Amino acid sequence: MAAKANALLTDLLKQTSRSFYLTLRALPGRVRPQISLAYLLARTADTVADTELVPVEQRLDALKRLRERSSGAAITPLNFGALAQQQGAVAEKLLLEKVEESLALLNALTPADQQLVRAVLTTITGGQELDLHRFAGASADNIVALETAADLDDYTWRVAGCVGEFWTKMCRAHLFPQLRMDDAQLVADGIRFGKGLQLVNILRDLPADLRKGRCYLPKDKLEPAGLLPEALLSPATETKFRPLFHEYLDRAESHLTAGWRYTNTLPFGQVRVRLACAWPILIGVKTIEKLRTASVLDLQRRVKVSHEEMRGILLRSVLFYPLPQTWQKLFSARGKAVASGDRLA
Repeated sequence: MAAKANALLTDLLKQTSRSFYLTLRALPGRVRPQISLAYLLARTADTVADTELVPVEQRLDALKRLRERSSGAAITPLNFGALAQQQGAVAEKLLLEKVEESLALLNALTPADQQLVRAVLTTITGGQELDLHRFAGASADNIVALETAADLDDYTWRVAGCVGEFWTKMCRAHLFPQLRMDDAQLVADGIRFGKGLQLVNILRDLPADLRKGRCYLPKDKLEPAGLLPEALLSPATETKFRPLFHEYLDRAESHLTAGWRYTNTLPFGQVRVRLACAWPILIGVKTIEKLRTASVLDLQRRVKVSHEEMRGILLRSVLFYPLPQTWQKLFSARGKAVASGDRLA
């Protein structure tokens, strides 16, 4: 079992997410296996949802079976061999082929840890099912947009905000259970932390999603600005689009400001956890900085933080950690002014 766990939670995990793998590897050993396993199973569900060569109905059925199996509501073994054969990447193929091995690791956790992992996976897979229903008829020629800002907020909760809550409860239970803290505020900031990272992904991946017929920017924000989803990346509409795009960048930055507060609320002695939190926040803020100056044509080339920039972020965070005042300056988000009040309610 130990060899299988290492192969899944180290080798396969590294293949499926090179950047987030660094964050997971930074975590203390008391929580790394549980959080890594939750991520691995969430990526398995994501791979099922994204297998576009398979009809939506089959993907929904596979997600339902995975949700029931991971929640403990079903015991029938899963066989995703047919889905695995449709994968272009070896790592995604392995994720699906080894789903029962991943579930065996879940069943080996303590009852309390199982409950936390199962809860977050139920929320994530439910969000993916909702997404498949919502965009069932979407295509490049038939772009479907979310209806309301509330729909977008709900989506970011289901696929990422819930992870912030899960991460908080797992770390709290295993790393500093006796420490007196404002748990309600910590969980709230953890949720916003996750939502912020997901919103950055949505804004960065806007062109790719539009090519798939998906628009996560909602109609009730697009229509007052005189915008149609299919025209968002046209240079002719850039003047109208940019203010709305920047409002959402502000919203993402506001969430990440809450995430930075979250990071610094954690005990100073929890170096590994605080670094694991700081890295995606600082990379996210750097991505927002790049998106602020990007034209719609730049967006179509996919704005991203370079490997060199990422290495610099990681190095500075480690070097400056013993110097709290200097460490605090690593986060210089323009959105601090809106941290306590979201402009896109």
